[in-house]
Amino acid sequence: MSMGSILAGPVALVAAAVFLLLPAASLGQLQVGFYNTSCPNAEVLVRQAVTAAFANNSGVAPGLIRLHFHDCFVRGCDASVLLTVNPAGGKTEREAPPNFPSLRGFEVIDAAKAAVERSCPQTVSCADILAFAARDSVNLTGNTFYQVPSGRRDGRVSNDSEALQFLPNPNSTAQVLTDGFGVKGLTAEEMVVLSGSHTIGRSHCDSFLFKNRERLANGTISPAYQALLEALCPPTTGPTTLITTEIDVSTPTVLDNNYYKLLPLNLGLHFSDDQLIRNATLAPFANSFAANETLWKEKFVAAMLKMGNIEVKTGSQGEVRLNCSVVNPGSSSTAGVEMLMFPGSASDAPADEVATS
Repeated sequence: MSMGSILAGPVALVAAAVFLLLPAASLGQLQVGFYNTSCPNAEVLVRQAVTAAFANNSGVAPGLIRLHFHDCFVRGCDASVLLTVNPAGGKTEREAPPNFPSLRGFEVIDAAKAAVERSCPQTVSCADILAFAARDSVNLTGNTFYQVPSGRRDGRVSNDSEALQFLPNPNSTAQVLTDGFGVKGLTAEEMVVLSGSHTIGRSHCDSFLFKNRERLANGTISPAYQALLEALCPPTTGPTTLITTEIDVSTPTVLDNNYYKLLPLNLGLHFSDDQLIRNATLAPFANSFAANETLWKEKFVAAMLKMGNIEVKTGSQGEVRLNCSVVNPGSSSTAGVEMLMFPGSASDAPADEVATS
């Protein structure tokens, strides 16, 4: 079966079930094959750009998955995280501490957008390109392909304050994590599922070093592991320290369930990772995924699809950007012009309504 076909077996069944559970408005506006007529090679062009970048640096895959996640959690999946200029003035999401300097993969999205624009000008949104690129990254690292519904439109607003408000923190407690995902319409189990993407990628010293000293004192991190981290990270570690380490010390470039297997060994890198096995509600999920990789991958695909439907803009909302880094010429520069929709919904309301939050 070709990569362009739906993944056979249980993962396909789970994906189909997710489509059925999505609100009717979303089903009618995001759809698999949205560009079949207007730009039939869109997904192939994105896949080629991602594959080329991955061949040069495998680190782009976790970067693109995280980029999609950070996009969807702030104003929905509208590519607002890609903007380098806030039309209303002030800093963008991209410049906020949860994203800078750690967020990466922007150049891959730019390359994919350039290829798509050459083939189908002014047709494919940056938000959809980002969703496709995240899917392709999952496939390259985990050999798991799935179809991505598309039809998203690009937003015109990007504020650093909203990134600070909505993006999870690596030092968050289980309750804070669960609440934060809940605001976006995701369950506690889906939070644990999506946390498994930490099985690939790297993290900056400032995200784990100091909180882990507290964990060392209460016995929730391996002393040998913490000693290695202390040797890696300088005493002057701060937000601008660029030194990183793998989050998964066993198979850091493979999207698998080893992340969950490391947690009971006190080898979770972040405090938030460790919280998954310290909480009575979350621990059974983490344990089941440690025991069954197929189960986790099925649920991971379903959760990625659901996350990709958060607060999407469709129809006449937003725009299709010509350049993913800036809004189109003539776009509104009013900070609150775009309506934030409820998690998992797609509204036909005009894009110039005042934001509800």
